[in-house]
Amino acid sequence: MKCNHLQFFFDILNHGLDTSICVDMKELSTSLGKLNALLELNLSRCLNLKELLTSIGQLITLQELNLSGCSTLQNFPTSIGQLNAFQNIDLSSCSSLQELPTSIGQLSAFQDFHLSCSNLQEYLHLFVN
Repeated sequence: MKCNHLQFFFDILNHGLDTSICVDMKELSTSLGKLNALLELNLSRCLNLKELLTSIGQLITLQELNLSGCSTLQNFPTSIGQLNAFQNIDLSSCSSLQELPTSIGQLSAFQDFHLSCSNLQEYLHLFVN
């Protein structure tokens, strides 16, 4: 699913949610946490998205999160560490993101981390086993 103008987006899906290029989306609905079969979440190039809500930690089957190009994203919830199936994250060009929670290092299934933000390079050690 693609969109152009959204403030909130919620839909019942089985495997993937693609809200990429939703330039007007500023926040996610707290209902997102109810998508307990969601495998992939693509929020790339949501230019006005400033934070992820803690309800993202309820997405227990989530394996992939794409936040590339979310240049105004500033906050990342500690609840990300609860995602035991989580494997891949893309934080390329998230230039406003200054830090990651240490709980991200608890992701046991984690495999791939895309990062081009020089301000987050210090967090790479969290992903080395």
